[in-house]
Amino acid sequence: MRSEFDDPADPYRNSERTSETEPSPAMATFRAWDYRPDAGWTPEFDLIGYHVEATDGSVGKVSQATHAMNGSHLVVDTGPWIFGRSVVIPAGIVTHIDHTDRKIYLDRTKEDVKASPDFSDEPAYWDKLAAHYGPR
Repeated sequence: MRSEFDDPADPYRNSERTSETEPSPAMATFRAWDYRPDAGWTPEFDLIGYHVEATDGSVGKVSQATHAMNGSHLVVDTGPWIFGRSVVIPAGIVTHIDHTDRKIYLDRTKEDVKASPDFSDEPAYWDKLAAHYGPR
């Protein structure tokens, strides 16, 4: 069954794959909108207020967290290092969540986060965001 999130051209959200839409092996292992099984996300923890750490330092704090099937993401207030911009972080780039220290670790640099697309209400925004963070 297809959902509103399915798009034949989008290897991140397409649940019905055919030979024409099958992603490369690297893309197949990257699920932008799902937490990695070993990241430590559990539904009983509210992630709002957690600090977010890129591979090269602090990014900011979580201001919103959405845990939707095929749509999990964080909205992070970056504070003054990029003029108080809020950015959307797909759950797929979260490598680890430390609930004791209230920190979320990403597999991207601060520059990767800074260069992310500006938020838009257009449906194509989510595709741009997934492509920007893409597999490593």
